[in-house]
Amino acid sequence: MAWVIVWVGLGLALGLWVAATQGRSAATEYFAAYLLEESLSVDNIFVFVVIFSELHIPAEHQRRVLLFGVAGALVFRALAIGAGITLVERVQWITYLFATLILFAAWRLLFGAERERKVVKKACDVCDTWIARVVRVSPVLHGHDFWRRESGRLVATPLLVALVVIETTDIVFALDSIPAVLAVTRNPLIVYSSNVMAMLGLRSLYFVLSDAVYRLRYLRSGLAALLVFTASKM
Repeated sequence: MAWVIVWVGLGLALGLWVAATQGRSAATEYFAAYLLEESLSVDNIFVFVVIFSELHIPAEHQRRVLLFGVAGALVFRALAIGAGITLVERVQWITYLFATLILFAAWRLLFGAERERKVVKKACDVCDTWIARVVRVSPVLHGHDFWRRESGRLVATPLLVALVVIETTDIVFALDSIPAVLAVTRNPLIVYSSNVMAMLGLRSLYFVLSDAVYRLRYLRSGLAALLVFTASKM
């Protein structure tokens, strides 16, 4: 909880810096984008809970997986944001495509929860996952290592499977959140910084909400309503 307060405090402090250096209008855009990204990031926690429970990964190893997962997500989102802003500036009609993606994300939140859970569970099956077709995977944990040696060969552990599934699902979530934040602002600094601050606090937020997230019965419908409003604005 203390780390959540620290990360949210840093996110709000960055908004004050934007206000001091770029003006009130830019600060308003930043706070709107940050709150939107922070809200949508809570939806990631549902998926993290399923991934870690399916792979039987204890809490002491979950932090390491999430650390690398967030680091990889920041790199991918930088590329995706750059591509998204370039497309919006050069191809005007792309905003309608982005709005359609946001509406699809709202539909997924309302009606796709069970299918989403099944897809993630299948991806976490160490014997049947597509990851096992690329590299050899062991169902046995080896401390906090992503790889271990077995008969002289490198073998992936369930921690690597969890990391890969988290990274691939974040690509899906980015298709929701990045178009949504582009409906708020097209300023690259504000778009990326709001994403960064929301993602940096996600790991701590997971450990606060992971046991309670299924009791937030109106969370997904609330996020869906937010996305429908954002799509109509775009």
